[in-house]
Amino acid sequence: MARADVAQRTVMQHHRTQVLATMRALGLIDAQAESMLLNVRLGVLRSSATQRHGATRWVREADGTLKVDVVDLHPNLLTDEWSDYAQFVLFHEYLHVLGHRAHDLTFRTLERSWPDREASQHGKAFTHARRMARAKWHWVCTSCDQRFPRQRRGGGRYLCRTCRTVLVDERVQDTQ
Repeated sequence: MARADVAQRTVMQHHRTQVLATMRALGLIDAQAESMLLNVRLGVLRSSATQRHGATRWVREADGTLKVDVVDLHPNLLTDEWSDYAQFVLFHEYLHVLGHRAHDLTFRTLERSWPDREASQHGKAFTHARRMARAKWHWVCTSCDQRFPRQRRGGGRYLCRTCRTVLVDERVQDTQ
C-alpha cells in the first residue's frame, strides 16, 4: 500500500471537508455519521492502478464484525484537473463506509444524489487517462484507426472490436 505525502493529505483533507458539507446539505448524514466519517483514515492507492479510482478497505475485528480501516483514493485524482471527480469518488467511498457495501439499487440511488452530475461522469475519462499514461504499446486497427493502449504487445493475436481487423502493434513514443 502506498503512503500519502503531506501535499496529498492536505488535498484529501480539503476534499473531505467539501464532501461532508455536501452530504450534510443533502441530508445524508447526521452529526454522528459526520463524526465517524471525519475519523476515517484517508490514504492513496498505488499510482500504477488503472481501473480502481478509490477503495474502502475493511478489517475483521476479533468478534467477527467489519470495521473500516482506510479509504484510499488514486493519487492522480489529487490534482486540480481531477478535483471534482475526486470529490465524487470520495463521496462514493463514504457511502460504503456508511454501510452500503454493495453496489445495489439503494447505493446507486444515493450515489445519484451527488449534485455535480458532470463530475460523476468522469470515470471513463480518468481510466482512459491512466491507461494512456502507462501504455507502452498501442494496438492499432489499420481499417478504422482505433487505438487501444496496452502495456504489452499483441503480436497479431487480437481483433478490432468494431471491424474485426487484426490489430497491429505500435510502440508508444517517449515524450521525455
